[in-house]
Amino acid sequence: MKKCNVGGQAVIEGVMMKNEDRLAVAVRKADGDIELQEKVLSSWIKSKGIDKLPFVRGAFVLIESMVEGVRALNFSADFFEDGEEEEKGAIDRFFDKAFGDKASEVAIYISVAISILLTVLLFILLPTFIGGFIKGLTDNVVVLNFVEGIARVGLFVAYVYLISFNSDIKRVYQYHGAEHKTIHCYENGLELTPENAAGFTRIHTRCGTNFMFVVLIISMLMFSLFGWPNPFLRVLYRLLLLPVVAGISYEIIRLAAKSNTPLLKPLMWPGLMLQKITTSEPDNSQLEVAIAALKAVVEEKKTPSKDAAEGEACEG
Repeated sequence: MKKCNVGGQAVIEGVMMKNEDRLAVAVRKADGDIELQEKVLSSWIKSKGIDKLPFVRGAFVLIESMVEGVRALNFSADFFEDGEEEEKGAIDRFFDKAFGDKASEVAIYISVAISILLTVLLFILLPTFIGGFIKGLTDNVVVLNFVEGIARVGLFVAYVYLISFNSDIKRVYQYHGAEHKTIHCYENGLELTPENAAGFTRIHTRCGTNFMFVVLIISMLMFSLFGWPNPFLRVLYRLLLLPVVAGISYEIIRLAAKSNTPLLKPLMWPGLMLQKITTSEPDNSQLEVAIAALKAVVEEKKTPSKDAAEGEACEG
């Protein structure tokens, strides 16, 4: 099996693939054609050497990936907006006036910040308050932290399950499956065709779903080390520990992708099973899109021109 660093993300009617500093987004347009956008990445993390720092790089990689993910989603969404140009709202006009040509870039970072805030509220703060509701029933620190952890996992599983009923999300989950199958096909050294890719599983160790579930488990263990203080300190500890949890989880995912050690299998198993929800079986047309994106980042090419390297941003 090939060892590779290819990762990806499903977007609206398409797939983003990333390999080292190469990134491509392929989108199936309404007319049936595949639109492909390629980019050479310039990573701030690599330029500062942060990618060489175990347990530190995880949080930075997560944020950088989220930024590129929003760019990829914006790129794919542009093909499915209403045909008529809508007048810009007050917020868009404010951003244009305040930031000029940088307005769209600033909006991306604000979107990421809002996503992180909502994640913290839903999967960090809400579970700790749920755990606090049983404080009157027991003072056992282990039980309280366990209830909080179960609440966190339950909320996450419920969230990914409930949104799966949305028709648009169902399509995204199919492209998510296409992404995984295509990467498996490449890793196993087969020709990248829909027929070959279709035969592989849609479950993959390096999936972001796996990462999120490992984060939930590691956070349960880490937070329990600080007992069950008052609500203010509880929330403060959890927020301060988030980069640590992300760093540890990232290293576990990296290790699991490189090794088949039995010690990691119980930790990885829940995330792998959750992918049965976050991925769906794709059809051949969706596999074609994923293959187009993957080929763009793994096939040998001539050195990109300066204009190509400075093209529009897109990623996930």
